[in-house]
Amino acid sequence: MKILMVLTSHDQLGDTGRKTGFWLEELAAPYYVFKDAGCEITLASPKGGRPPLDPKSAEADFQIDATRRFEADNEANAALANTVRLADVTSRDFDTVFYPGGHGPMWDLAESRDSADLIEAFVAADKPVALVCHAPGVLRHVKTAEGRPLVEGRKVTGFTNTEEAGVGLAKVVPFLVEDELKAKGGIYSSGPDWGPHVVQDGLLITGQNPASSASAAQRLLEAVRRPLAR
Repeated sequence: MKILMVLTSHDQLGDTGRKTGFWLEELAAPYYVFKDAGCEITLASPKGGRPPLDPKSAEADFQIDATRRFEADNEANAALANTVRLADVTSRDFDTVFYPGGHGPMWDLAESRDSADLIEAFVAADKPVALVCHAPGVLRHVKTAEGRPLVEGRKVTGFTNTEEAGVGLAKVVPFLVEDELKAKGGIYSSGPDWGPHVVQDGLLITGQNPASSASAAQRLLEAVRRPLAR
């Protein structure tokens, strides 16, 4: 199974002067769900090369077994240092795609035509897609073949307004993931803040927060292996 993972290239947290990027757990936990299942993984980002890591996600309080394993994994770090350019990948070469979050995607991937086209192509090819935490915000401009928002009428989740307020960034981010998914017609649900919550609606799988990363990845594997009756 060939899996594409799409990371952000954006490293500025609005005009705060602080750094952002992808969230380490949201890359590492799914990475090893896929790796340990024998999948071939390709990492991509809008600019290619090494994507920015949100420095907060590397702090001790946010480490789990998967993040420690990733940091000690030479092969994984080599792949991270050499992500391919998003514009150079095609859905034809992969069975599925997974988007880790972090705040970075809200600035670049959420506005990327390359990203929107890629997700639309996966869905058109009847291939599942998964996005976790802030990454469901990347769906804001993704359309169906009929030109409607992809999330319209679909069950979805993503980083909650209260979680964003909890990290003190509700006034910094360009939009709130929960509000945006609802505005596009998504049937939004959430679990308790910071607890795992994954929603699947056909080809679309979304996870609420970092704690949802591994389970969202597992759900994606199951969707590829046992296609839903559609």
